[in-house]
This record gives sequence, C-alpha cells and structure tokens, in this order.
Amino acid sequence: MKKENMTIRYEANPPKILPDIDTDESITKFIERIKKISKKCDAIHLTENVLGFQRVSPIKIGEIIKKENPNLPITVSLRVRDKSEKEIFEFVEKCVSIGFSGVLVLMGDPSQTGKQDSGMIPSATVKKLREQGLDSKIDLYLSISNKPNFSKIGKKLDANPKGFMTQVIQNIEQVQNLSNNLKGFSIIPILLYPSSKNEKSAKFLNLDLMSYSEEFEELLKKTHEITGDVLITSPNDFTGLNEFLGKSSS
Repeated sequence: MKKENMTIRYEANPPKILPDIDTDESITKFIERIKKISKKCDAIHLTENVLGFQRVSPIKIGEIIKKENPNLPITVSLRVRDKSEKEIFEFVEKCVSIGFSGVLVLMGDPSQTGKQDSGMIPSATVKKLREQGLDSKIDLYLSISNKPNFSKIGKKLDANPKGFMTQVIQNIEQVQNLSNNLKGFSIIPILLYPSSKNEKSAKFLNLDLMSYSEEFEELLKKTHEITGDVLITSPNDFTGLNEFLGKSSS
C-alpha cells in the first residue's frame, strides 16, 4: 500500500502516571512498542494528557525515541488549556531542540486534577508562535472538525498553520470536503483502527464499528490518495494495528 511521498503516522498515548505503577517500567514498555510499530509506519504522533489524565510528558518520551531512532519523524500534541504563554514557548523550543518535525496546538480536555484554564486559544497561540519565527523551525498544526462549518473557521485560517489534523474521519466524503476547502494547507486525517478492543472509542465517536470495519482498508487507501498523509489511532489495540500495518506494508 505504501508508496513514495505517502505518510502513515501512528498515534501513541504516553503512559498514564498512576500511584501504584512503576513509571520507568511503563516508559520502557512504551518505547519497545514504538520501536516495533515504527518499522511499519513512517512517523509517530505523541499525544499529551489525553482526556486530561496525567501522563508522562511527550517531550520526555520523544527525547528517548529520537536517541534510539534519530530518523523517525515525530509530531507532538501541545495542550494550551493549562499552560501559560511562557510554558507554551518553552515547550515548542524544546520540541525544536529535540528535532521533532511538528506540533499540533490544541485546547485539550479539561484537567482531571482540577488545574485552572489559562485562557490560551490554539489559533491565537499559532499566530504568536509564527510571529516569533518558530514556524520556520517546526511545522505548526491546528485541529479541525471532520465536518467543519468553513464559514466559521476564519481564525484558524488566519493563524496560517502548516496544516490541520482532523477529528476521526467517518467516511471519504469528509476527507474530500476538507481537501476541497482547505487548499494550500496540509491535511492529516485521523482514522480509528476498527477493532473490537476499540469499540468504546468507536461508540464515543458515534461510529458504527461494523460498517467502518468493512470499509476501513478502502477508506485508508482513498484518504491517502487524497491527502498523502494519514494518522491512525488505536487506543486499545496495539497488537491488532501492528499486525495490520505489517500486512499492508509488505
């Protein structure tokens, strides 16, 4: 399936920090998984505190991965909801110094630890980062709905990111619509790997897992043809996706 200039990314959620679990051990297991799957995909996307749970910093994880596999492109999520402007700039500067290829600036889910919102807005943040010239050192992305109202995304467009990472795509029409309306921007559609283990995620996204599963390979292929770039998420089934990518890339 993979051709030149096409990119398949894998979305990886760093381990949660839990009181009764050895964090170093969790990190070691996580890095082993990344080593495995990075042989079958082109890039990794590291998330930050998904659903507001405290997780190991994607910066810390990315640094380890980069030492072990310097050529693997890594993009990373940056939550602005609970960071000050200073913390945001420090985060992005650190990403640049480690050698990450891109940063997805997003609001993020409310913190589970009750941390106050900082009032920072993703589109305004990208604008400020660009004013500081950081877009010449690292690609800046914003997130976008899978079916946006294009007349209401002026602020996102004015921020002029490198591109957009979507919500989980439900059908090829959504990809085509985004591609037609966002010319000049890179689009990275997110697809959910359809597996019974990911059923909870599918329900949360209002996806009919059965029909999505039947059309998944075709959806992946066509999405790739349109955007040349796709991010696959599989929150609860690493093994299934790893095997699927192994078959697809052989």
